[in-house]
Amino acid sequence: MVIQRWQTVLLLIAAAVMACFTFMSLGQIQLPDYTCDFTTMGFKIEGEATNGGPTGYAAYTWPFFIVSLLSFIIPAIAIFCYKKLKLQKTLCLVEVLFLIAILGCGCGYGYFQFPEAQVEWSSLIVAPLLALVADVFAYNRICADARLLRAADRIR
Repeated sequence: MVIQRWQTVLLLIAAAVMACFTFMSLGQIQLPDYTCDFTTMGFKIEGEATNGGPTGYAAYTWPFFIVSLLSFIIPAIAIFCYKKLKLQKTLCLVEVLFLIAILGCGCGYGYFQFPEAQVEWSSLIVAPLLALVADVFAYNRICADARLLRAADRIR
């Protein structure tokens, strides 16, 4: 017997929020000469280059992108591990570690990549916190279902 209710919804919310975080703009970095769009892939210089101005990416942040992409994939995988509650709980805990790493990396890249820059964050920067809350609630629901299944097995 397998019970899978709210944790599926919570893990789906965590995956969707982190998908948005991974592929959308996280903010703007205003440098003295140009403005950069901050995404998980790097700092893309905005606007058209004139008079030999820089174009493309000012800096790449591949480790940040990879960890962010994994934090999107792990809850999606955990949804389909409903028959193996121990694996599902482990994936939730790994997801929590990735989300904490994302919060640290995001702040580090945003504030320390260009020390002379002014940072304007988008509202999407709270996505890892929302995913963290959803992931912790999903972990609690998985533990509750495991207790319920053990109680049902004792009755049989």
